[in-house]
Amino acid sequence: GLIGTLYEAYQYHKIEKVNHAILAGQQISDDAFPYLQKFAAAYDQGEKHDYKHAVQTYGQLLEITSKPDEQAKIQFNIANNLFVSGLIRRINDDGTLQDEARYAYSQAKMAYEQSLRLAPLDRAAKFNLSLLHSVMSRNMKPAPKDQSTMELSNLPIGLP
Repeated sequence: GLIGTLYEAYQYHKIEKVNHAILAGQQISDDAFPYLQKFAAAYDQGEKHDYKHAVQTYGQLLEITSKPDEQAKIQFNIANNLFVSGLIRRINDDGTLQDEARYAYSQAKMAYEQSLRLAPLDRAAKFNLSLLHSVMSRNMKPAPKDQSTMELSNLPIGLP
């Protein structure tokens, strides 16, 4: 019983140290928690508006864990970073989204849906997905097709 108590006290001390570092906004430097260290690094990248690298780091986390609840959180954070990345993209003069924003939105939608498959009761993921749908439906107009009738060497383009 004494050995078990000492082990639990040691684990509690390690966890308390990590929690203190998280609350202080510091990077976790303890190698005993590689998942938390990488998660904190990805979150920090997102906070610094480095969405591309944050998504990549969260993607690496998906390879580390197999727990559905952790994967749902990771997918949710990937979707959030992609959503914000799409929001900061410019809109074309005709009101359509740039290709980068359209791609970010579609990837965010898939990540939110994956998160909801893993954790169907997650209200934040449901809300963000509905918000994404409203942004997409308003701005995802198809790009206008160029109906050029340009001629090359007096031959019209297309079939007669």
